[in-house]
Amino acid sequence: MTEIISPTSLSGPMTDPFGRSISYLRVSVTDRCDLRCFYCMAEDMTFLPKADLLTLEELDRLCSAFIAKGVKKLRLTGGEPLVRRNVMSLVRSLSRHLDTGALRELTMTTNGTQLARFASELRDCGIRRINVSLDTLDPAKFRGITRWGEIDKVLAGIMAARAAGIAVKINAVALKNLNEDEIPSLMEWAHGLGMALTLIEVMPMGEIGEGRIDQYLPLSLVRARLAKRYTLTDLDETTGGPARYVRVSETGGTLGFITPMTHNFCESCNRVRVTCTGTLHTCLGHEDASDLRRPLRAAADDGLLAAAIDRAIGLKPKGHDFIIDRRHNRPSVSRHMSVTGG
Repeated sequence: MTEIISPTSLSGPMTDPFGRSISYLRVSVTDRCDLRCFYCMAEDMTFLPKADLLTLEELDRLCSAFIAKGVKKLRLTGGEPLVRRNVMSLVRSLSRHLDTGALRELTMTTNGTQLARFASELRDCGIRRINVSLDTLDPAKFRGITRWGEIDKVLAGIMAARAAGIAVKINAVALKNLNEDEIPSLMEWAHGLGMALTLIEVMPMGEIGEGRIDQYLPLSLVRARLAKRYTLTDLDETTGGPARYVRVSETGGTLGFITPMTHNFCESCNRVRVTCTGTLHTCLGHEDASDLRRPLRAAADDGLLAAAIDRAIGLKPKGHDFIIDRRHNRPSVSRHMSVTGG
């Protein structure tokens, strides 16, 4: 893929109106997924027309423009990023920024179903750690949560990634009356294999045909329960995302908490998201949107694109205001997480 960067796009680091430096970009390469997790998607999803998606070459150019403007960590997401045709050509091309030192980390969030196929190639492209979404180790529960998924494929993918030398962190959405009793065993399994576990509260995004209030489990309650069985020590470490971490003395492993509902984690936000259509969202919990596809396609150099990025960063809000609307049972944000990118 060919990189085109004009001097205008090399205008220095991006800083939002609240003095936060933007160094972390999450890019959705597709809204499609081979699972239908009920907290993320409706069963009968209407996906974007393929013609609306940025090409892989355009995604490369867009990511490169952000890297030129100071992004040091780039995460590819979806949907499920590994279901996009020829996605490894994008990963391979972006890895050149690791070679030059312009990019510190290239990583991915995946559901793990395709990992057995791609793990070695991901490692060859410079990916050293990934996040795998896995909410349960029970095959029947997994099938229920994902609507048709086979957990054996995910577990095989995790093992393939580890065998290839990629560090794996497990992400689990805490679901009321579904997997809350399984959280200790999921944690012990992950830690026993040397993998960190991060728990995530349900986020009120997109119409999914399910009641959010029925799914929501506050992680403050989960932590209090765990503290009765385990010794939890707060850690200062961060991976550049919103998680807060503890060390679990009994397992020796790391446990993270992402709490968009019970604790607003926005004060140190260093990240923005771009969808597979080229829409920039500077905040996960707002309906803000800036079109980058038009300036991307309007000129061969990146002057217009850089200006559009700067305008959007200048409008980044101080924080999100996620709520679960109990009266109308509707999401705070209408777009699905699969469209926004994880």
